[in-house]
Amino acid sequence: MKGARILLESLTREGCDLVFGYPGGAVVDLYDELLNYPIRHVLVRHEQAAAHAADGYARATGKVGVCFTTSGPGATNLVSGIACAYMDSVPIVAFTGQVSARLLGRDAFQEADLTGITVPITKHNYLVKDVADLARVVKEAFHIASTGRPGPVLVDLPKDVIMGEAEFRPVKRVHLPGYKPTYKGNLPQIAKAANLLNNSLRPVALIGGGVVSSGASDAVTALCEKAEIPIVCTLMGLGGVRSDHHLNFGLVGMHGSIAANNAVQHCDLLIGLGTRFTDRTTGLVEQFAPRAMVIHIDIDPAEIGKNVRVNVPVVGHLSYVIPELLKLVNENDHSEWIKQIKSWQKEPETRCAEPGEIEPRIVLEELMKRVPKNTIVATDVGQHQMWVAQHWKFTAPRRLLSSGGLGCMGYGLPAAVGAQLGKPDHTVILITGDGSFQMNMQELATVKANSLPIKIFLFNNGCLGMVRQWQDLLYHKRYSQVELFCNPDFPAIARAYGLEGRTISSPDEVGPSIVEALTHDGPFLVDIRIPAEQNVYPMVPAGKALDEAILP
Repeated sequence: MKGARILLESLTREGCDLVFGYPGGAVVDLYDELLNYPIRHVLVRHEQAAAHAADGYARATGKVGVCFTTSGPGATNLVSGIACAYMDSVPIVAFTGQVSARLLGRDAFQEADLTGITVPITKHNYLVKDVADLARVVKEAFHIASTGRPGPVLVDLPKDVIMGEAEFRPVKRVHLPGYKPTYKGNLPQIAKAANLLNNSLRPVALIGGGVVSSGASDAVTALCEKAEIPIVCTLMGLGGVRSDHHLNFGLVGMHGSIAANNAVQHCDLLIGLGTRFTDRTTGLVEQFAPRAMVIHIDIDPAEIGKNVRVNVPVVGHLSYVIPELLKLVNENDHSEWIKQIKSWQKEPETRCAEPGEIEPRIVLEELMKRVPKNTIVATDVGQHQMWVAQHWKFTAPRRLLSSGGLGCMGYGLPAAVGAQLGKPDHTVILITGDGSFQMNMQELATVKANSLPIKIFLFNNGCLGMVRQWQDLLYHKRYSQVELFCNPDFPAIARAYGLEGRTISSPDEVGPSIVEALTHDGPFLVDIRIPAEQNVYPMVPAGKALDEAILP
């Protein structure tokens, strides 16, 4: 078979029926062969969007997302999307075209060293030089992306490999002696963790993205209920335990609630579950959870002790470790501790809008009243992202799609595309801002071409809101390059692509516009005008401890 056909045969055997991509000269033979296969190809309008769409598909479905691009600039345009997936541990496999193997290193037309470029932002990558290796490489790529700690894998395909021929031998098993993730945790370590939990007076469970990606949400919930452990969540951990659970005190970290942050700062035991303990979660790490013993359970041993001192490390997959821990943990009563945390919930509310102004919190509350329970929320990056994290009630895992580690503006719209195609029976909405949306708004064409009923709610404050907020609060209101002069008429842009939309600027328009968008048969954009002065509170400045938040 030709290499192109071997690739597509291998993808089919991996259960891949959907790819996102953009063709070019180096992969034209692959795209020609694609016409013979039942694999749906979604043509994006920028290669970065192909990676983000594969990412959104993977987060929403739990499957491996796949994208294709050509060589050179087509491949380098994937870099931000791959880095985003790497930081948030999302399983995608990216196939990039490359110049012929005999031309490698000679600066041929559209040559770029993609394997070299992506070494720091992939779980693994391949440069395939022999077509006979292609079936094995595809099998390994999917295995590496989806097992252990998930992450992106890149496969670089020289043109002569795509066009070359070899005997196709289906690969049934993967043999990677150097890659053996630890799934079952060390039982003595699990027993130590249980002993600490059983003797703790003020425990807190910190839920990270690993709870979502491991499928351990039910087990983690059962553990926290049995031992009556209060819960706080990272951005990636939202939905790992239902937001409306009586033990869940919500977002922790830079824009976390006073209750969640104070719980961490005053607990005597912190159990981190599938979290990296990043700076946005910990604040000043030297003053993070200063009174606590720390248990850290994670499948990646490199994360344990990297950022936070750990007293009891457990390396393993949460879906294996938590059931073992649950057997050893006693039922407990921490009602006084929970009562104390609830007293911290009486914090100042976020800034109320002036009369006649729209407040984002009210928009989100009105949305939550009206959307179906299975709604998937995609966000871009900025103030709107934090408002969603603070106020949205996620009732299940895999309902939030957001660029957490990389903070990649332009992520939201293509991620929503991937989620809608992966979950066609779910309502998908995008919460975005006027800065982020303009990074990839050309994907409205992809939305229209594929008849995707995505609802877009755009908070338009005429500026780069989060940067302006930092300049407002920390740089003496010295605003530098944050005003978005000449913003377009976003509903008009939507109509130019064949979508519908409207602009609203007063509170009494919020409810009717939401109803109009949700009942419209197809995609719809609501441009929501809000004042630039509305900031996200609380806010822990960089370099400060979690209990040093700026309040409204």
